[in-house]
Amino acid sequence: MPTLDEQLAELTRGALDVISVEDLRTKLARGKPLIVKLGADPTAPDLHLGHSVVLHALRRFQDCGHRVQFLIGDFTGAIGDPSGRNATRPQLTSAQIQAAAATYAQQVAKILRPDAIEVVYNSTWFSQMTTADFISLASRWTVARMLERDDFANRFANHDAIALHELLYPLVQGYDSVAMRADVELGGSDQRFNLLVGRSLQRDYGQEPQVVIMFPLLLGTDGVEKMSKSKGNAIGIAEPPTAQFTKTMGISDATMRQWYELIGDTPVTAFASPRDAKLALARSIVARYHGAAAAAAAVEEYERKARGGEPDSMPELKLAAGATLVDILVASGLAPSRTRATNDLKNNAVAVDGVRTKDNLVLAVGAHVVRSGKNRFARVTIT
Repeated sequence: MPTLDEQLAELTRGALDVISVEDLRTKLARGKPLIVKLGADPTAPDLHLGHSVVLHALRRFQDCGHRVQFLIGDFTGAIGDPSGRNATRPQLTSAQIQAAAATYAQQVAKILRPDAIEVVYNSTWFSQMTTADFISLASRWTVARMLERDDFANRFANHDAIALHELLYPLVQGYDSVAMRADVELGGSDQRFNLLVGRSLQRDYGQEPQVVIMFPLLLGTDGVEKMSKSKGNAIGIAEPPTAQFTKTMGISDATMRQWYELIGDTPVTAFASPRDAKLALARSIVARYHGAAAAAAAVEEYERKARGGEPDSMPELKLAAGATLVDILVASGLAPSRTRATNDLKNNAVAVDGVRTKDNLVLAVGAHVVRSGKNRFARVTIT
C-alpha cells in the first residue's frame, strides 16, 4: 500500500498545475475512494493520442483504488466548447454526437480497466433540468466574469461574434461536477477556466470544491497546434497499426521530444539517435493499442516502404475515365483537400507507377499505383 506522499506524487505526475495540492492531500488522507472525473465532448469519432495523456492519469487513480468516472458530454457536445476558438463552432446533430460517443465509450477500455470505470452521460441530468433550473444556474455567473476568459475577451475586443450558448458552456460543464459530486477533475491546460467554474459552482451548491489537475496538451503531428481531429493532425488510438506507426515516424524531432515527455515509456535520452528514438516511440504506441505482434509487423512494413518497396496492402478505389491525379489524391485520402493535392504535385511529392510527376495527369484506363510522399500509397483502377 503506497504512503500518502507516494500516492500524491503518483497521482500528480506530469501535471502542469494542481489546485490545490493541499486540498488533494486532505482528501486522500481521509482514506476513502475519491470520485474522479474526466470529461470529453464527442465532437468527432475516435479518441486520439492527445486524449491519452489525461486518460493515463485517470488510470493511475484507478490503480490506487479510486472511483473513476468518464463523462461523455453528449449534452455539452451539442453546444460546442469555445475554449481556444476565435469563432463559433458549427453545431453538431444528435446523430453525429451519438455516433462519436459510441466510439469513446468503447475506446476508453484500451487505457482504463473496464471493470473499474463508470461511463456517464451529462444528458442524464440536463434532460431532466427545467427552464427554471437552467435560469437559476445561469444566475450564478456574470457576463463580466465570462469575459475574463482570454478567448472570449479577444473575440469581444475584436468585435467578433460570441453566441449566447457559448457563454453558457463553462457553466454547463461546471455543473457536471455538481451533478457527479466530483472530488477531483482532470483536464488539459486549455480547460482551466471551465474546471475552475466547476469548483466555484460546487461551493454555490454546498459541496466541497473539487481538486483540479491540469496536464499539458500534446502537440499534433504538425508540431504546431494541439492534437485535434478537426485540425487534421491527430493519431487515433483505434487507427490501424501501420497508420499509427507511419504518422509517428513523420513528426519532427522537437515534437518527438514532447511526445516522449507526455506519452513515452522511456526517456528520449536512452537512444543513440533521433531516428532510433522515433522508431521506439512509434513501436511503443502501436504495441500499446494493438499488441506487440502488430507493432513488429508495422516496423517491418515501414522499413520495406523506406527501402522503396510497395506495401502489402493499400487503399483501393475505382474511378471513371477522366479522373485527374488531383481527383485521385483526394478520393483515396492521400490528400485531405484539392488544395493540398495541388501543392503536393507542385512540390514533386507524387508518383504514378513509380514515376514522379508535377502534372495533374488524366490516368489511362487500367490499374495504377499512386504514391504521395514517402509512405502513402493507393491502388486506383480507372474504368
